[in-house]
Amino acid sequence: MTALPTGSATVNRVLKGQLCTGCGLCAGVSDGALTMTTEAPGYARPQGVASVSAQNEKRIAAACPGAQVAPWTTEANRHISWGPWIDCMTGYATDPTIRHGGSSGGAISALAIHALRTGLVEKVLHIAPDPDHPTRNILAWSTTAEDVLDRAGSRYAASSPLATIDAALDEGRPFALIGKPCDISALRQLAKVDPRVDRIVPLTLSFFCGGLPSHAGADRIIRSMGLQPDEVTAFRYRGNGWPGLTIADTADGRQGTMQYEHSWGGHLSKEVQFRCKICPDAVGGVADIACADAWYGGESGYPQFEEQAGRSLIMTRTDRGSAFLNDAMSKAVVEAQPLNIAEIDLMQPSQARRKRLVAARLMACRLTAQPVPRMKQLCVGEASRTAAFTESLKNMLGTIRRITTNSR
Repeated sequence: MTALPTGSATVNRVLKGQLCTGCGLCAGVSDGALTMTTEAPGYARPQGVASVSAQNEKRIAAACPGAQVAPWTTEANRHISWGPWIDCMTGYATDPTIRHGGSSGGAISALAIHALRTGLVEKVLHIAPDPDHPTRNILAWSTTAEDVLDRAGSRYAASSPLATIDAALDEGRPFALIGKPCDISALRQLAKVDPRVDRIVPLTLSFFCGGLPSHAGADRIIRSMGLQPDEVTAFRYRGNGWPGLTIADTADGRQGTMQYEHSWGGHLSKEVQFRCKICPDAVGGVADIACADAWYGGESGYPQFEEQAGRSLIMTRTDRGSAFLNDAMSKAVVEAQPLNIAEIDLMQPSQARRKRLVAARLMACRLTAQPVPRMKQLCVGEASRTAAFTESLKNMLGTIRRITTNSR
């Protein structure tokens, strides 16, 4: 039988529909038949090296977030936009260095460090800046608090934290995963066909994701700073304050800076891949704990981005996530206060808008015969009923135009 372009029917379908998130799951479970590469304008995509076995094809089909998205649990409270939840809180890392170094209040970094110090896990799987390409990411394993803190801060570029997941599970050492919502979705789905996952990964941490920009987005930022991408030796998207500046450094001592609202709003958000625009769970709904920026609202009803002490939105999604957060709070690792879940609408209006428009964008895909991921128990229909008819129609027609003109 002739091998398919990537050796995987599932991956071929996902790539054809531009549904790939770049998580690396397919490569990680393919026994080397697939590898992750970078494709223009700067997204992580699988590439075939050999045929994928029938057994591994089943694992890919079960877990790939471009093929199907993990459903939200029905065991917790559930909000149509903000997902399942047990605890809904705002807080921050009590260690001021962690709070300052993180992208918001340092909650994810503090919780990851707590998992290491308590012995819950031996290491943390997440991403770090690529030393050879500072705007890009590499997979990283952290075993100390210093490792975690060095790699703290949001990284708005392609990442494939699951590209070696089989090898990590084979090793058998317990680890925590910090990943995008789609990364956690992939791992949750993999757990349904691989019992090692729940045994070896006792903690998953995620965040509210605005979408994954291409590498071209960071290059645009650098050029707008008056620098060239190949001159940059260090690049920080944000952090070291809240929200923190975007900072680029060169070997000869020059530095460019940009405020977060301009780096994200003016550059990165314009480079987000298509799959993210139809994401039904950008809020880490199947993680044990998901965090986000607990932005303060302004008179306009939209968040304000003046520099101030960081504050994280913290939502526990599972019983083990809730128990872990409560333990961290009891040991003064994190300080947090309960939040009325309705307040998140004021902190994250863009997330609420995207969720209510997912159904309209999916309809555009179906009308143009484009494949879409399987989505169940994710409140897509319920959220769509909160959108105005004109808003939904505009988004459906805009998505049709992007698909038919291949401008996704």
